[in-house]
Amino acid sequence: MDVETAVAEAFRDEWGQVVATLIRVTGDWDLAEECAQEAFALALRTWPRDGVPRKPGAWLTTAARNRATDRLRRDAVGAAKLEEAARVHVPGEPAPDDDSGVTDDRLRLIFTCCHPALATEAQVALALRTLAGLSTAEIARAFLVPEATMSQRLVRVKRKIRHARIPYRVPPAHLLPERTNAVLGVLYLTFNEGYSASAGPDLQRPDLAAEAVRLARVLAGLMPDEPEALGLLALLLLQHARRATRVGDDGELVPLEEQDRTRWDAERITEGTQVLETALRRRRPGPYQIQAAIAACHATAARAADTDWPQIAGLYRELRKFVPSAVVDLNRAVAVGMAEGPAAGLALLDDLDLPNYHLLPATRADFLRRLGRHDEAARWYAAARELAPTDAERAYLTRRISETVSFPGAPVRRVDEPRPEETP
Repeated sequence: MDVETAVAEAFRDEWGQVVATLIRVTGDWDLAEECAQEAFALALRTWPRDGVPRKPGAWLTTAARNRATDRLRRDAVGAAKLEEAARVHVPGEPAPDDDSGVTDDRLRLIFTCCHPALATEAQVALALRTLAGLSTAEIARAFLVPEATMSQRLVRVKRKIRHARIPYRVPPAHLLPERTNAVLGVLYLTFNEGYSASAGPDLQRPDLAAEAVRLARVLAGLMPDEPEALGLLALLLLQHARRATRVGDDGELVPLEEQDRTRWDAERITEGTQVLETALRRRRPGPYQIQAAIAACHATAARAADTDWPQIAGLYRELRKFVPSAVVDLNRAVAVGMAEGPAAGLALLDDLDLPNYHLLPATRADFLRRLGRHDEAARWYAAARELAPTDAERAYLTRRISETVSFPGAPVRRVDEPRPEETP
């Protein structure tokens, strides 16, 4: 394995733990991120000469801690803080003074980010930054806001943490429920980034999605009586079960109705539906359970033609009671268009305001093509292509434009299945 690949893998696997450790010992979010970045830069310079260490995470944590210690010493913050910085918690070992019951290092990190004194959106954004090392641009896309807006929000919340001296630690077990909604949101949006990447050549980041599934499973085990934790796990299992069929051999997106359903992960689908049934028996519905039910409608249909679109449209109507967003309305419009015809779906798009969201013009293009309005459809497919975030989606839309222009009588396919909503 070459050094650049080793560093990239270490970043994916260790970034969150390195930053979390430094935040705990320094209390300074910006300092922690800066020193972690310096540690990874140092790895790129020294690993080619010295070789990749046997435990990259420990090496990076030590390097980052040393830089933080140097900074603290230069800033004359006192011997006590330097002594604390030297006592680094070893991942996998119990943390001092911790009675939370949360033993998974990554899940601990999420709970510590989700402090109730912060706005839920701020909690989720910070945890996404620390958990997966997502960029500000990627987090902004998850919340459907401009990058500059998200950057300002992150600066403000870090300032609040510093000025209010909010402690960076996992709360005791009896206080975990007040952080559950934010934790669910973090896992949900982390999976979304893995399921449909915010930028780049690849549609999916399967390792990131798999980590979100793993953490959702741990959380559901920690809170077996929380139906929304079960609902989230069911949703992620059902979505992740289709990962192998969503991109073709040529790297192009494959829409739901064209996917080879024999290649879907039947074991995950069975587990997902069973977990969903367990959650629904609690009789406390919530947005993750509803989205899992929608995913189950897709995952359990033997053929695309067997999909129960009227039921899906009804579920989106229920989801809107919990999540009143334009993305939910867009997905409901898709379901209505499939159930009642393209004219009914198109009528629901007129009042939607989703600037820079490529699935809105792509959906409009599909409805127009199904109505035989091919010139208009081609223009909207082109508009969607300009906004599409990945090469896989742009390639797909390019093909659809060509088919619309050259073969106006060709069968029509949707851009992609409604995916999990972009905001918790």
